[in-house]
Amino acid sequence: MANNALKIAIVDDEQDMRQSISQWLALSGYDTETFASAEDALKGIGTDYPGIVVSDIKMPGMDGMQFLKRLMSQDSALPVIMITGHGDVPMAVEAMRVGAFDFLEKPFNPDRMTQLAKRATISRRLTLDSRALRRELSDGAALMKKLIGSSPVMERLREDILDLGQADGHVLIDGETGSGKTLTAHALHAVGPRAGKKFVTLSCAAFDEAALSKKLFDPVVEGEELPLVEQARGGTLVLEDIEALPGTLQARLLQLINEQGSPAETRIIAICNTQEQDKTCEDLVRADLYYRLAAMKITIPPLRQRGEDILTLFNRFGEQFGEEYGSDAPEVSAQEAAQLLQAPWPGNVRQLINVAERAVLQNRRGSGSIASLLMADNSDIGPVVTTEGKPLKEYVEAFERMLIDNTMRRHKGSIASVMDELCLPRRTLNEKMAKYGLQRADYV
Repeated sequence: MANNALKIAIVDDEQDMRQSISQWLALSGYDTETFASAEDALKGIGTDYPGIVVSDIKMPGMDGMQFLKRLMSQDSALPVIMITGHGDVPMAVEAMRVGAFDFLEKPFNPDRMTQLAKRATISRRLTLDSRALRRELSDGAALMKKLIGSSPVMERLREDILDLGQADGHVLIDGETGSGKTLTAHALHAVGPRAGKKFVTLSCAAFDEAALSKKLFDPVVEGEELPLVEQARGGTLVLEDIEALPGTLQARLLQLINEQGSPAETRIIAICNTQEQDKTCEDLVRADLYYRLAAMKITIPPLRQRGEDILTLFNRFGEQFGEEYGSDAPEVSAQEAAQLLQAPWPGNVRQLINVAERAVLQNRRGSGSIASLLMADNSDIGPVVTTEGKPLKEYVEAFERMLIDNTMRRHKGSIASVMDELCLPRRTLNEKMAKYGLQRADYV
């Protein structure tokens, strides 16, 4: 992200110092704002301030230390660079203890200021992105929008999430790799009564038995983190790759579930990857635990069963990568649309994302085709080979919907422009949009 995506607030009672720092940082590509006092600065700097602060320590009224303490009390992750006079190093050390990001001693090297600003803005960007992600993962409506698709299986999945999210029992989620199991677990938590409470995840395939036992259940010595069953108390504990949990720990998990009773103090959402040939989750998890978890079960549909959702997803991801790489999303021909619909997608949505990204990169170079990507055998996701065909009517309708959707998106909902480009009369366009569930308001 560019330097000017974040602000730098410069707080100093000396006008010359404020202006010189501001001019130097502006030349380095930063967006700056200046304040003559800490009191003025506090009016414009709050929690989630989109930037960092550079402040002098010695100022009349509220000095830099008092200012720093106020800032830390409202946002302890805000990077604050303190400017100290010669001989004020003990004060600077105290500022670091209070929470300052770093300090500069006058007279300072402007390049050193730029280096610190760069480090501090990177740190701030990571903090703000993390907060935005946490808010998104706690917003049920936003998460449900991520479950894109109008196919019957996706409509059913959203209904199941809303129904089971309101219940309080444990849940088992199974499905193929890359199909969206973790996103579904987040959504289940976010749409239910536990939204806003602890949401703790652990991959059972990432650790050996001893490490899993310690992380999940074992009492801790002083100074160590609580086991996850304690951290998640009152909220949701998600156990990914439940089939990899050793038998002894499956027994302890079952004991925990039995001891909790109903309603459960901590909700368990177990995610099972059904990858072994001819093996189901029921085969891989001990029977008594499986039936306690599977009383509420969600099976995520594989991408190959989602019909025209494949084209919708490909277009969405193509647009996102196009913006990221500064390139147009690739135009999908009727033949390529049919190939996208026919592909078996063993890696599901994750694999589709990979293909969409490479299609955008190819388009930026002006070479290659979606068809070549689908048949490539040098991808880290393996070759994509088309599978059995579908009725011609399905291909035609899916391509027609994609074409109208793309054109509406490109013209930002301008019906007249879409009619002109597609050579369709108004009544026909309205009928087709109604048929495919497309609404102008979604594009304006």
